[in-house]
Amino acid sequence: MSPQLDESRSYTLEDFASSIPSHEEPTLPGQAGPLDDLPEIPPYDEVGAVDARALSKTLFERLEALEEGTHEYAYVRNTLVELNLALVKFAASRFRSRSEPMEDIIQVGTIGLIKAIDRFELSRGVEFPTFAMPTIIGEIKRFFRDTSWSVRVPRRLQELRLDLAKAGDELAQQLDRAPTVGELAERLGLSHEEVVEGMAASNAYTASSLDAQPEEDDGEGALAHRIGYEDHSLEGIEYVESLKPLIAKLSSRDRKILSLRFVANMTQSEIGEELGISQMHVSRLLSRTLVRLRKGLLVEE
Repeated sequence: MSPQLDESRSYTLEDFASSIPSHEEPTLPGQAGPLDDLPEIPPYDEVGAVDARALSKTLFERLEALEEGTHEYAYVRNTLVELNLALVKFAASRFRSRSEPMEDIIQVGTIGLIKAIDRFELSRGVEFPTFAMPTIIGEIKRFFRDTSWSVRVPRRLQELRLDLAKAGDELAQQLDRAPTVGELAERLGLSHEEVVEGMAASNAYTASSLDAQPEEDDGEGALAHRIGYEDHSLEGIEYVESLKPLIAKLSSRDRKILSLRFVANMTQSEIGEELGISQMHVSRLLSRTLVRLRKGLLVEE
């Protein structure tokens, strides 16, 4: 069997280089090589588009006659990859404006080329470049769809973003202005809510650094200096509000002890002197009161 591609893994050209043999055709010990009747293949970078198409057709005919898993099968299959790398480079050039390195795009497109070679059948009567190009471009688009978003969003919204961008450009040329939500909705046959959702999802495609400086010199500094901060005191508001009715049910002395201890920040000895009781008695009263309040909070929750 030919090597199967793991679609969850990212491949590089180096992964395939070790399996691509030299131009010397393989032979078996003691007999003539089974590929002796193949035409001589010049260096790949010297093969033109027309010659590559003709050689590819011959190689596909031979590939169908060879047994998968043999050295000869691997030689023909890998030669087809090298001969048709120009298709990958042509497809990758359409995405030159993207921020990803061109080498990465070509590597992803090569995976699409290999998939196209494995699926191609001469009996369909279709030229290989015509068959392979949608697979190569589809693989590259899937790469951008799955890796280029700063925040992961559902595929439906990713595709909607592309539709909105295309429709927006077309309408902008026709109207000589930016289209409204209603015009976009009418163009795509969507509801206003779906268009708004798609436009909001577009904000997840790219993200700005918190250390990025504003485009205009407004003196506010980086974004990190302008966003809010976490107020830890807010965490206690819920408990304070829950404690109020429980504290109201305490005796006046217990409320006094709580106030002196947690509001006035007095020690137990100072509270004892204030109330004319021992520090040990203050400790017992305070512990009893806190247990009562804790149980009351647990019941409330």
